[in-house]
Amino acid sequence: MKSVFALVIIFCGWSGYTQTASPFAPVNSAYDEQNPLISPDGKALYFTVANHPQNSAGKKEDLGDIWVSLNIAGKWQKPIHGGSDINDGNYNGVAAFSPDGQTLFLLSHYNQSGNVATQGLSYSMKTSSGWSAPKNISIPYFLNRSSSLSGDVSLDGSIFVFSAESYGTLGAEDIYVSIKVDDKWREPINLGGTINSTFQEMSPTLSEDTKTIYFASNGKKGFGSFDLFSSIRLDDTWKNWSVPTNLGDTINSDGRELYYRITAGQKLFTTTRDSDGYGDIQQAKKIPLPQIDTLIKIVENKYEQTNSNFILISGSVTSTKTGVGLGAKLRFKSDTVFTVISSANGKYSVKLPTTKLYTIEVERPGFVNVLEKLDLQTLKLGSLVMNFKLQPIEVGTLVNLKSVLFSMGTTTLLEESYPELDAVIDFLKSNPKVEIELAGHTDNRGDAKRNLELSQQRVQTIKAYLTSKGISAKRVKGRGFGGSKPIALNDSEEARRMNRRVEFSIIKN
Repeated sequence: MKSVFALVIIFCGWSGYTQTASPFAPVNSAYDEQNPLISPDGKALYFTVANHPQNSAGKKEDLGDIWVSLNIAGKWQKPIHGGSDINDGNYNGVAAFSPDGQTLFLLSHYNQSGNVATQGLSYSMKTSSGWSAPKNISIPYFLNRSSSLSGDVSLDGSIFVFSAESYGTLGAEDIYVSIKVDDKWREPINLGGTINSTFQEMSPTLSEDTKTIYFASNGKKGFGSFDLFSSIRLDDTWKNWSVPTNLGDTINSDGRELYYRITAGQKLFTTTRDSDGYGDIQQAKKIPLPQIDTLIKIVENKYEQTNSNFILISGSVTSTKTGVGLGAKLRFKSDTVFTVISSANGKYSVKLPTTKLYTIEVERPGFVNVLEKLDLQTLKLGSLVMNFKLQPIEVGTLVNLKSVLFSMGTTTLLEESYPELDAVIDFLKSNPKVEIELAGHTDNRGDAKRNLELSQQRVQTIKAYLTSKGISAKRVKGRGFGGSKPIALNDSEEARRMNRRVEFSIIKN
């Protein structure tokens, strides 16, 4: 079978283009371009073309084959057919790349010797001669009555969000999610009525942190037939979402917009507006934030009507390794959750009622979560600066669990320990390849042997809590050191408090 790389040499024909100022002018044609995705190295654009005469099943019968455009000297080239390894007579599309670009997730099941009897997701590995023959992924109770399949796979390969006409649909195509736990995919979950309607919801994709979904719908108020929307996931059930936000008239039109994807730093989508065919690939410059930011403003206004005691908190989020500002999500949790996203240079600000005790969680993919506590009930300030530093996920990173505390001389965890331990659990679940080693430390007072035993027992208590919440025991090692590794002089209570600590280090990523 010829690979896409061999076809670069032998393929010559592609017709139907109109030259415009768009960087994708060499890619767009009189046929239907769909589902654009740029490889992680930025050198190749993969997309689906429907009803092209050179597709596997021909112009009239084929619902879509994968085509590829190479980026040479900063310019996209005329596309080539992706080859018979990743294309057949069914609908073919790319769901995602692995971060290293070595694995291609495909929106199809394949059978190299005949007809396909199953549906769903498959994957192909990069080889020296192209892409390997795809291997099918089994997802229980997967069903799609629609003629095509669209969707996205998370960076860690554990979440598949997709559009299908399946069990329990509210109308036609609905959006579902399947999650892989312990190397087994779970039965798909319908995302519910906030996302789905009695009409069609299609082409879902996820943000890097999997908290924001982008999708197309013709069942919500918009500018045309299909418009693009975004929504923020409010919990881990995958059924509670913020009210979808229309991506606005810089993207949406009276035409048909689909397949919004943030790929290799670019925001791409397809549209029939001013196209030279059915759907063309375009680049988005700016989109509005999801609706949850509007909800935050509504909550703030409600407080302002009843309570004038507010404080403006601002600051920055930076990397401990480089000092560079980071775009991150900050959640200020009390009985109400205030969410703010720092800008690309790490700056943020949020206005909060001063009558609350808050837990602050800061997270960004590729970095260890940070958890802090803030008691605004005791502050009489009009403003407060809080800066956060995130540690990259890499072997050797050491994290001090400052809020994990025990009753004096015992292995009993204090109640205030659980939010930070739960943050560790969230971190491990979001990074399933990471393994950690816990370290327990005491100060130097009392019997050294007893301190060593106590620190080891406390480590075991923490490990037991993590495993009780679904973390594999194989991923968590640990030992106690007693008072043998102080970080302060033990000459004051403040210094001894610093020495009494629990830490974890990343030992595998």
